[in-house]
Amino acid sequence: MPATGVRSMEYSADRNMYFALGNQLKAEGYSTYAYHNHTYTYYGRDKSHPNLGYSYKGIGNGLELDYSGYYPGKNTKTRWPNSDYLMAKATADEYMTADEPFHTYYLTVSGHMLYTFMGNSMSSYHKSKVADLPYSDEVKAYLACQIELDLMVEELIAKLEEKGIAEDTLIVLTADHYPYGLQQAGEADFYSELAGKDTTSTFEKYRNTLIMWHKGMESMVIDEPVYSIDLLPTLSNLFGLEYDSRLMMGRDFLSDAPALVCFADRSWVTEYGQYDSKAKTFTLFPGQSWTEENKAEYVKAINTVVRRKFDFSNLILKQDYYDILFGK
Repeated sequence: MPATGVRSMEYSADRNMYFALGNQLKAEGYSTYAYHNHTYTYYGRDKSHPNLGYSYKGIGNGLELDYSGYYPGKNTKTRWPNSDYLMAKATADEYMTADEPFHTYYLTVSGHMLYTFMGNSMSSYHKSKVADLPYSDEVKAYLACQIELDLMVEELIAKLEEKGIAEDTLIVLTADHYPYGLQQAGEADFYSELAGKDTTSTFEKYRNTLIMWHKGMESMVIDEPVYSIDLLPTLSNLFGLEYDSRLMMGRDFLSDAPALVCFADRSWVTEYGQYDSKAKTFTLFPGQSWTEENKAEYVKAINTVVRRKFDFSNLILKQDYYDILFGK
């Protein structure tokens, strides 16, 4: 979990990131790649991403996007944001092979703000596709630039099928934050308009979707609380990677481990209810009936767990604890 006072990912560049999926799968013989269609040094990714176990390319250190015949106008150095679709086209053949296993991490940017047709090249490019939707221009611009990600996923699936490995390749699609560019202080709340409901509370604002897919799989929906740091132990178990669950703050959401989602302000959600740390209130989900004494005991216990998760995460990063355990 994020440490205090530092940009945790950037800070981790000289720490032992033993459990990072790139490092885990690289040790198993996978070829590991990372791509980002923005400036390769942004947030120190030129240092953090290789340390996560990846051969890394971004704009400026090997990733070149060919806009000829696709997006008219400005050159790639001045365009914002760049194309997710063209990133897939430029890179897929570098790693897709039926002969050896690969793990590829794409950090996309086409769906990033600004969410206006003048301030987002991808929104502008796909403007006609959203013109008739019954939304404000800001929400239309948001939806328009996400079309570029749809095209990227379509391209990757087509490539996997072409090479005959779609059934053997897992695609994991997740967001790193809500579209905060749609939260306009003192103006219309475009994010609530996009979601179709009031999203001003902490718990609604961060609600999102995780998609895991491979060709031929049976559909399954996980409706209990899950968040980003649960993904690593879940994937580690799915791929049979060895790890000590005491050394990760998340949990395998396909297991019977109890759900716990922690927020930066120390609010949290479990299968039973949600706790707002600012208001210091615990709200049970429908179907639950507890005494006030039981609620108070439960809140105290979970608050302790949450506090310890943050405290120990801070120590793991700043004391380079994984290096103490496993060495470089």
